[in-house]
Amino acid sequence: MSKLKGRGATENTLSERFSSSTRMEDGDWMDLLTLVDGEAAAPATSVTIEKPRAIIARNSSPDIGFDQSINAYHGCEHGCIYCYARPTHAWHDLSPGLDFETKLFAKPDAAVLLRAELQKRTYVVKPIAMGTNTDPYQPIERDWHITRQCIEVLAECRHPLFITTKSDRVLRDIDLLSRMARDGLVAVGISVTTLDPAVARTLEPRAPHPERRIAAIARLADAGIPVHACVSPIIPAITDHEIETIVARVAAAGARGVFWIPVRLPHEVAPLFRAWLDEYYPDRAAKVMNIIRDMRGGRDNDSRFGNRMRGQGVWAELIRTRFNKARARAGLDGERVALRTDLFRPPTGDQYRLL
Repeated sequence: MSKLKGRGATENTLSERFSSSTRMEDGDWMDLLTLVDGEAAAPATSVTIEKPRAIIARNSSPDIGFDQSINAYHGCEHGCIYCYARPTHAWHDLSPGLDFETKLFAKPDAAVLLRAELQKRTYVVKPIAMGTNTDPYQPIERDWHITRQCIEVLAECRHPLFITTKSDRVLRDIDLLSRMARDGLVAVGISVTTLDPAVARTLEPRAPHPERRIAAIARLADAGIPVHACVSPIIPAITDHEIETIVARVAAAGARGVFWIPVRLPHEVAPLFRAWLDEYYPDRAAKVMNIIRDMRGGRDNDSRFGNRMRGQGVWAELIRTRFNKARARAGLDGERVALRTDLFRPPTGDQYRLL
């Protein structure tokens, strides 16, 4: 299909990884399309309520810096074409393509579930990460407020929290975050993939403008909230030429640290990304994929622990060297902020305590 204005994926192919029978696209999502000047406009966004039995997800991955996470939403309206979370929509028998961007799931009971889990006597306090799968501050958070409700519970309990987002909507909660920061309980990561608005419009079409993210770093830093920048993913021959400029800009804005990850293309993300390259960068599509394969041991993706976050080969080492030099020039280090766990107090009753 042709590209749709305001959306990242150029196709909506269903995944067959979790289906025993061959499935065909039924075309229902096309009913949401309208014609604008003879071209298909972007499909509307729908939100389905999801009622999980627990809200804290746990992992034992050795190359991830957290054990616990909360994901208030499934799917993400930002529409980042490179998003490694896209394949999770296959669990819902939905496409990791446009469905991932338009058919979202919200968990309005998240704060209640979080309170119940933190009340358990067996609960072990470790930092909770938000934004590890889909963005906690994507556009629908404006109406649902699920992320803020969860932060309110964590603030009440003095529970440590890491937030990763590419949205300046995080500033809405600066009142809670600044109070948590005074006790060493929170750190925020802002993702800055590119500073070029033209690239951002197709790469991450519904995420805030890059300059708004730089401004958010400055606002958070001014409020005393530890903030670092995530220059990820770095896409060779698309965004890698911006490494030095991005690092310098986020440092000047007040970021305490900066990190990077090479682009990852797990499962259905790889064909979606290739289709995106063919649509927007046909002049260098083959070059980009050749470099990615060189960084991934000859494959589109390398899921091995350790390798998936670093890459390998000459190109990966070149990017790593450039990034480290840029970080050193900016006076930044690669250490995460250590959050306190000794202040935790389990929630009691149904009313929030005053900080």
